[in-house]
Amino acid sequence: MKEIPVPYVRSNQAGIVLMVSIFLVTQSATVIAALLAIQAAGLIFGVRGNLFIRLTRTFLSGRVRRSGTEAAELQRFNNTIAVSLLGLSLLSLLLGWTWAGNVLAGMTGAAALAALLGYCIGCTVYFQYKQFRARRLQRG
Repeated sequence: MKEIPVPYVRSNQAGIVLMVSIFLVTQSATVIAALLAIQAAGLIFGVRGNLFIRLTRTFLSGRVRRSGTEAAELQRFNNTIAVSLLGLSLLSLLLGWTWAGNVLAGMTGAAALAALLGYCIGCTVYFQYKQFRARRLQRG
């Protein structure tokens, strides 16, 4: 199973929190568009495609060697949720539905902040999804 060093995961989460915070202050859809592009690149190209990780990679090299890892499959699942929420946020903002855009961006930022603080909401959803699939396969 492919693994991603925890410092890389945390730098991505911190980048999300920072960008969502900037968006909530500025209300600039461009910030959400940029964050969506960063997350989509990470989803498509993996760790090497994520700008937050690329920017912090040199600073984190010492920590990476002695850190734990997280499953790439789980991080991909979480990234898919983030890209979906950010895409819906940007669409909402472009349609003039600022409240929906703010809520969706806020959900993304809150999930990243919770993960930084030790609780991974996406991990819980992923676990429940796997349990549901297993039960469904058992029923035949």
